[in-house]
Amino acid sequence: MNKPKVVILGAGYGGMITSKSLEKLLKSGEADVTLINKHEYHYITTQLHKTVVGTAADRQIAMSIPELITPSKTRFLQSAVSSVDIHKQEVHLEGGDSVQYDYLLIALGFEVETYGTPGIKENAFQIRSFRSSKAIYNQIIKQFNLYKQDQDPSRLTFVVAGGGFTGVELLGELADGLPKLCAEHDIPFEKVKIVAIEAAPSVIPFFPQQSIEYTTEVLEKMNIELITGRKIIECTPEKVVIDPNIDIPTRTLIWSCGVKGNSIVHNWGLPIVRGKIEVDSYLRVKNMKNVFSLGDCSLFMKDEKNALAPTAQVALQQAPICAKNIIASIRGESLKAFDYHHKGSVASIGLKVGVGKVGSVRLSGLIGGFMKLVIEARYLFNLGGPSLILKQHFGVNRAPIHAAAKSKIN
Repeated sequence: MNKPKVVILGAGYGGMITSKSLEKLLKSGEADVTLINKHEYHYITTQLHKTVVGTAADRQIAMSIPELITPSKTRFLQSAVSSVDIHKQEVHLEGGDSVQYDYLLIALGFEVETYGTPGIKENAFQIRSFRSSKAIYNQIIKQFNLYKQDQDPSRLTFVVAGGGFTGVELLGELADGLPKLCAEHDIPFEKVKIVAIEAAPSVIPFFPQQSIEYTTEVLEKMNIELITGRKIIECTPEKVVIDPNIDIPTRTLIWSCGVKGNSIVHNWGLPIVRGKIEVDSYLRVKNMKNVFSLGDCSLFMKDEKNALAPTAQVALQQAPICAKNIIASIRGESLKAFDYHHKGSVASIGLKVGVGKVGSVRLSGLIGGFMKLVIEARYLFNLGGPSLILKQHFGVNRAPIHAAAKSKIN
């Protein structure tokens, strides 16, 4: 009798934790599990801002997938997915190969939402993956080198669009990390300008007023120029234009203004609602018994009108339930409905402090920064136990990962 084939598309938070859960819960020889991912590494999305300024080694952010899985239980296939044939139960890969499945999990993450703003797609940098974050780091070094040639101050002006958690973490990292980077490249840091642009009236507008005021104060003390209540209306290679038609000369705009589901799934014959794959309470794709989806590319309705937000926390809670439901499907057992419990949110602001809320407790300062470290350590523990925590802090390979990155002429 052939063993059922379980195929997981994507090795982000949802895909990795589902595969690790299957390794623990499946009986020996009960199923063949294949994890397919475009790159050989799994990156920690909530720490990508560290890659932008080089405050963490590449392998602390992008970890080798073969070293995270158990090869005897999970087969890893490094390849990009081109399409899925739901009727033939086949995954088609770039290059022409295909993989058969009995049970499929689609966990292909997000794309950056540009809201149709002119020039963003062509000229802005995006903090969406390890490669895109590495591209920003390379852009900073490039602008340092070009500044030495022409002394153009726009080359040392770094603009961050978006004042949510990703934007705030990136701003803090730039403020704390650029002085060291400037010293390494003989650039006077006092000539560097960091600008934040947020369309809402304040940064982290979804948080209590006290947290907003604390975050604003910290960013201003870091000499970051905060521009709130104004939208970006255009981005060119040499400037950012905000309403009402005000130019900010810069060669580097980093866009962190929202995400949408991965559009690659739109032509696979799946139910697409609001640009995402609609799933039922068991994380199965609507009206399908053997296809599951979770994370940023899926739409899970928490009530009749509202869907769960595309966050790491959601994917991390969905993954263990999804693994159990895949196994229950294999065994012909009843499935468990997913029930999300929001545990809070914490953002770092630079290397030491943070801001957030856990339960009803508001966090800020050193305690907030410490809680962020605890959350990241907990994820490493769930992924690989105490040994992975120790390795990532004390035994990590410091050699850089050479990732092909977007470049700009300017």
